[in-house]
Amino acid sequence: MREFAYAAPQSLPEAFDLLTRTDGDSRPLAGGTDLITQMKENRKSPGLVVNVKRIPELNVLAWDERQGLRIGAAVSCTRIATFAPVRERYPALAEACILVGSVQIQNRAALGGNFCNAAPSADAVPPVLSYGGKVIVAGPTGRRELAAEDFFVGPGQTVLGKGELLIEIVIPTPPPRSGAAYLRFIPREEMDIAVAGVGSFVQLSADRTRCEQARITLAAVAPTPMRAREAEEFLAGKTLDAATLTQVGELAARAAKPISDVRGSAAYRIELVKVLTRRTLQKALERVS
Repeated sequence: MREFAYAAPQSLPEAFDLLTRTDGDSRPLAGGTDLITQMKENRKSPGLVVNVKRIPELNVLAWDERQGLRIGAAVSCTRIATFAPVRERYPALAEACILVGSVQIQNRAALGGNFCNAAPSADAVPPVLSYGGKVIVAGPTGRRELAAEDFFVGPGQTVLGKGELLIEIVIPTPPPRSGAAYLRFIPREEMDIAVAGVGSFVQLSADRTRCEQARITLAAVAPTPMRAREAEEFLAGKTLDAATLTQVGELAARAAKPISDVRGSAAYRIELVKVLTRRTLQKALERVS
């Protein structure tokens, strides 16, 4: 591992200054569960590691009906999964957070880190997209807000510019008659990387007979987490019977752009998307009540 300097700023301006002055030779650290491993394997070799865990804005975890759920980028998966409003109103996110590695990893790993590492297989990302989440980014030139799915550019790549940090993930309060679920497929029982993952959200009509809106997010089957928009549009106004769920699984699979690797072939991943889409939609429907 290359030698590096270490800093632990306690304010955003201090962090922005440190990140800007190093001209790209620095990396922010929240939980460090990805970054430290990458540094040990010489996949990343920053000259400066900036610990952002002491910055108050990055440790916010709050919910109210109007603003929804606010999660600072440095908040750990364990804190999120055990936060009562998350368990009660965002069960898909709670489930995904406890899939991130071991209990020890969950105690350190941050949702913001799951975003900034930008792995296509990240488990905590799809529920945020399915719930319609947004991200707040800030840097020396100011703050900006964008849809969570627009944060990713490619594998390991995000929209973060020079000196910028992901500050907060904001998820709106789920509307009435809605439910969500996230499922992944892994070769082992736990502590593995998803071969494919799907997060689904559905809201029913007032009479609960038809789908009013849906969001379906795919993981590990494209260069970035992605929405299956054709499948979402197909569901609008439909009765969610077995035939409809089968067809929407086919449409979601058409959106996938998987590769073949040691964990599974492209064809296998496409079949997994079909199955996981049907199962997550069925699970989301069961949660509507």
